[in-house]
Amino acid sequence: MTTPPQCGQRAYVMPVCVAFVVPRKKTTTKSKKPVVTFQAHDGPVYSMVSTDRHLLSAGDGEVKAWLWAEILKKGCKELWQRQPPYRTSLEVPEINALLLVPKENSLILAGGDCQLHTMDLETGTFTRALRGHTDYVHCLALRERSPEVLSGGEDGAVRLWDLRTAKEVQTIEVCKHEECSRPHNGRWIGCLATDSDWMVCGGGPALTLWHLRSSTPTTIFPIRAPQKHVTFYQDLILSAGQGLCVNQWQLSGELKAQVPGSSLGLLSLSLNQQPAAPECKVLTDTGNSCRMDVFTNLGYRAFPLSF
Repeated sequence: MTTPPQCGQRAYVMPVCVAFVVPRKKTTTKSKKPVVTFQAHDGPVYSMVSTDRHLLSAGDGEVKAWLWAEILKKGCKELWQRQPPYRTSLEVPEINALLLVPKENSLILAGGDCQLHTMDLETGTFTRALRGHTDYVHCLALRERSPEVLSGGEDGAVRLWDLRTAKEVQTIEVCKHEECSRPHNGRWIGCLATDSDWMVCGGGPALTLWHLRSSTPTTIFPIRAPQKHVTFYQDLILSAGQGLCVNQWQLSGELKAQVPGSSLGLLSLSLNQQPAAPECKVLTDTGNSCRMDVFTNLGYRAFPLSF
């Protein structure tokens, strides 16, 4: 079994999936509780992604699919379960990063075996393995126009992969850039996001905005705490990590706002931006507590959900 490294290690996540209905109007105590809770994996759940019809969850060595229609009936059974082809039958690495590739109808998995695995969602078969990282992989991000995928991990590198050729086309060793390096925090890359020719990443090294074509760091964000999640939003960058605030950054590096959450350490941000339902545009954060914060306006926390 692969053990997660200590410096970039994720918090333990309970082996259950929890479904909420986010209230659009006035909230009550009852409306802030889960509508469904079900056993998903024998061990921790490390990552989840969703389509219109399915919820996908990842744990130790396996990924499972669930139908949303069945989940909401409160009696769901997994639709399918898959395990990537590992090097030995004794290897059970964590899968703590999932990434949907809509144009290919595929899923990319990464984690403790240092590889990226691509799965065809129609057939359920694993089509390729992308090898290059020398240590645990923490995070993935998609460049849809290319199509390319970025991956970051414990080896301190962000690697760019061409999904058409299954080849690594670019490597940025973040910790080797003096302006980004923070040896006291380690070299692990714990979060990354991309927007066209731009990438933002952080973890042990400083949270940094990069121009991908030139592999140049253009903005070093002045935050000391390691960041665990980052995303682009319009002309802002949102980040969260050690500390209880969701940070809103200008691309120039100026801090626009810090909005307090419910957890002392934040591990994940999720932003719903469905064009067909602009009234449902919400941001949520989760961390090392039993609460999930809901932001209906980026300027303040509207309410927490508890489980």
